[in-house]
Amino acid sequence: MADVSGNMLKRPHPEDEDKNSQKRPRSNHGSPMPAQGPPASGKVDIEKMVAEARAKAEAVRARLQAAKGITPSPTPAASSASPTPPAASPAMSRLEQMKARVAAATGRANAAAQQRIVPTPAPPPPPFEDDDDGSSRARGGLDVGLHPALLADTLEYWGGKGRQTSQSKNRRTESPATAGRPDRAGLDLSGPSLEEIKSNPYFDPNLGPKATVAKPRQTRQLIFNQKGKYIQQAATLRRQAQLEAMKKRIAERARQAGIDEDLDVEKAFLVPAPPAIEWWDEGLVDGEDYAAIENDQNLKIDTPDSIITLYVQHPVLLDPPQEKLMPAQKPMYLTPKEQAKIRRQRRMADLKEQQAKIRLGLEPAPPPKVKKSNLMRVLGEQAVKDPTAVEARVNREIADRREKHEVANAERKLTKEERRDKLVRQQENDAEKGIFMTVYRIDSLANGRNRFKISKNAEQNALTGVCVMHPRFNLVIVEGGSHSINNYRKLMMNRIDWTENAGPGAVREGNREAQASWLAAEDEQTGDLKDLSSNTCDLVWEGQVKGRAFRKWLGARICETDSQAKDVLARAKLENFWVLAKSAKQSES
Repeated sequence: MADVSGNMLKRPHPEDEDKNSQKRPRSNHGSPMPAQGPPASGKVDIEKMVAEARAKAEAVRARLQAAKGITPSPTPAASSASPTPPAASPAMSRLEQMKARVAAATGRANAAAQQRIVPTPAPPPPPFEDDDDGSSRARGGLDVGLHPALLADTLEYWGGKGRQTSQSKNRRTESPATAGRPDRAGLDLSGPSLEEIKSNPYFDPNLGPKATVAKPRQTRQLIFNQKGKYIQQAATLRRQAQLEAMKKRIAERARQAGIDEDLDVEKAFLVPAPPAIEWWDEGLVDGEDYAAIENDQNLKIDTPDSIITLYVQHPVLLDPPQEKLMPAQKPMYLTPKEQAKIRRQRRMADLKEQQAKIRLGLEPAPPPKVKKSNLMRVLGEQAVKDPTAVEARVNREIADRREKHEVANAERKLTKEERRDKLVRQQENDAEKGIFMTVYRIDSLANGRNRFKISKNAEQNALTGVCVMHPRFNLVIVEGGSHSINNYRKLMMNRIDWTENAGPGAVREGNREAQASWLAAEDEQTGDLKDLSSNTCDLVWEGQVKGRAFRKWLGARICETDSQAKDVLARAKLENFWVLAKSAKQSES
């Protein structure tokens, strides 16, 4: 329904509150009664509203130009008064009012578009200011603002990204110095602040903004070798080869000249100085020597990088090595009476078992054992009738029993190969219990029989080592099991007579022993046998070693000089025994 003036029967707009300050009374049927005041004129001052909108647009344009340093130019729209539009009907006043508001908003957007034509970067538009009439706050009926699609002209674009100016109440409280400045704050890639890093226990500095950006790929440049690089390397290798060859020639000449190395005897017995800090303490002391432990800060016991931790390590259990070296338990020895008693009991048990088998018919009954002592008792009547035939029968049975016994013993006897295998097996078991070494010093080995006994017994006892022959003295080194070493010690110290000279033996041609004059049994000048009455054999050293130093028995090695003797022993790292044997004889004299 509409009233007399043509307006809709509803509550007045807030802008008309000053005109209709008095409420209209309601009729008896519930509808509001028409106002009693003078009728409305039906005209809206559109010219005034358009003029105000244009004035606001000009003020915004002038402010923007002043911020850029451009002298504002008067616009004909602002200087001249707009013509008065024809009077509108009361029914169309609301529609024209809305059009005027849209025109005011469009004028502001056009002013901002003109500013973007300037080549300089355009600043953001100033915040909209709310006027008293609420034009920017309410742009429709019922105090409802415009749709966001109608406010698209108020957006500004910076670098291709649209940024909408804020129209909140916070913009009204900004200071004039900050008003009109562009909001250039983008995505913050500078990383967290120091306070955030301290408060965040999960912060990882490796995952910063620089780590997320891919590094540009760089092309690999060509690297050329300098001229003469490989020629210089080849010259260096040739010089090293010449130096090594020169060292070998000098060593060979010294060996041929027989240069004695007695001066190195003292160096062989020098004990090296202890290290400044042992290797097992390097991980517990922060220093180069033990003087650092005076300061408690240098001890790495309770520090995080200490090798001592709260964890318990359980190493793999190993069998103690001394158990396999223990001799096997031997059976208890019995007296002859005890041995006879055990034999009698064993034979009685076997006889009872045989008798039980005979009763059951499993075995036939054995023939009677006839001997000359029980001949008449077993074969009474037959012996009386023909004693010669019975005696021949008894002798034949005795010979059969004897032959059967000898055959059984021969079957139980080991063959030559089995005896050799048994001996080798026993020697290996003896060596597994521990390796022992003995070193002997012999003044002269002019007797060929003694040289043969030394080598042959070493081979038979499965010993490894070497016999070094020198004009001054001879050195014998053997190693093997305890049983073999004991047998060889008895041979060297007791069984061999070192003072005996049996004369020249049969020496094969081409043997180096025949060429060495100091190994001959006869004297070259007189032709008589050498006097070996003062010849001795001394035990220089004996003891247990970790393993074998020789793979086999090397036999005799003839060495004319000390250097050659040391070279033979140096392969097994036993050259110190040569120095020890030489010094032992000198100390005795």
